[in-house]
Amino acid sequence: MAKINVYTMKTSIKLVLLSLIISLSCNANSEKKLSLNEISTPLTKHEPVKNQFIKVAILLDTSNSMDGLIDQAKAQLWEIVNELSYARCNDNKPNLLISIYEYGNDNLNSGEGYIRQVLAFSNDLDEISKELFSLTTNGGNEYCGKVIQTSLNQLDWGKNKDDLKLIFIAGNEPFTQGRINYKDAATNANEKEVTINTIFCGDYYTGISTQWKDGADLTNGDYIAINHNHKTVHIPSPYDDKILQLNKRLNSTYVAYGSSGSKKMQLQKEQDDNAQGYSEANAVSRTVSKSSHLYKNSSWDLVDAVELEEVVITELKEEALPDELKNKSASEIKKYIENKKKERNAIQAQIQELNTKRKVYISKQEKNNGLESAMIKAIKTQAINKNYKWE
Repeated sequence: MAKINVYTMKTSIKLVLLSLIISLSCNANSEKKLSLNEISTPLTKHEPVKNQFIKVAILLDTSNSMDGLIDQAKAQLWEIVNELSYARCNDNKPNLLISIYEYGNDNLNSGEGYIRQVLAFSNDLDEISKELFSLTTNGGNEYCGKVIQTSLNQLDWGKNKDDLKLIFIAGNEPFTQGRINYKDAATNANEKEVTINTIFCGDYYTGISTQWKDGADLTNGDYIAINHNHKTVHIPSPYDDKILQLNKRLNSTYVAYGSSGSKKMQLQKEQDDNAQGYSEANAVSRTVSKSSHLYKNSSWDLVDAVELEEVVITELKEEALPDELKNKSASEIKKYIENKKKERNAIQAQIQELNTKRKVYISKQEKNNGLESAMIKAIKTQAINKNYKWE
């Protein structure tokens, strides 16, 4: 495959992940204030109110030939999230919501077109990571028009004209398969102001002849061809060890509460381990994501919940508190949370400072990751029309 095709493919993947993350964060501030005794399950965030959102639906072909694609998605998630964290719209930091669908897998329900919604729009980055790592491949029928239309029907895209609404669909079979015509799905996408970006896993010109480019052109989206079997390049830097040490300190600032607190804290650790499993550099990228405004956990972390005014300290019930805060007065709890917040802010600032140096170091190295590069390029290009810019 020509070198330019591999680059294009990498860019599409990165952009898809990036869009997904932005959409999740946009819902973060839309929930009502809750007292702790009302919480028995994690908060589900759906409706944006005043904030601008980047909403990204990632549609991944999980048939037998797509192991490389899924591997890239897992490995490049955090770099995409990091890039999205630098986005600004009218001097505001847009929130991010990501949804994941899989299609073309024989293990999926044939009556539903071999399609499964893995995750609805969410801003829970740990949950997104968990679901990506749960994906497996198996041969099947890939119905692009069907999965696009399903995501348009099932997801709450909203009517805010300032939101950036993107679909990234990746696969390697003809775009024309299935009973639902991709052109009809594109018409519906235009009605909802959703842009479809297509990522063909294979030869650039083969993707054109099998209508992947036309699928993107109908909504003014980007068409990219990538080498989905290309291994993700992780570039180590002299700052990695220090950032990883700070990650351990950062985790100690989380204060789990409610019935889901301990479980979600364990999930946080599991996704740290998943990132580390790919490479130390990937674990560093995740740590950087955790130091950004996109990583919020108000449904289970008392520090975020208090900051976002989703929990009232004076209304906390004893059974919802972690052991270290049981039998404490409201003023003592407030002071404890304030100290944890100050500690977290300081650690996150150190991580961001080190990451600035890390980015300069990496920029001098040759790096070209298919899905990651493809997604970021497409997102930045389409964001211009919504007055988005990057720091």
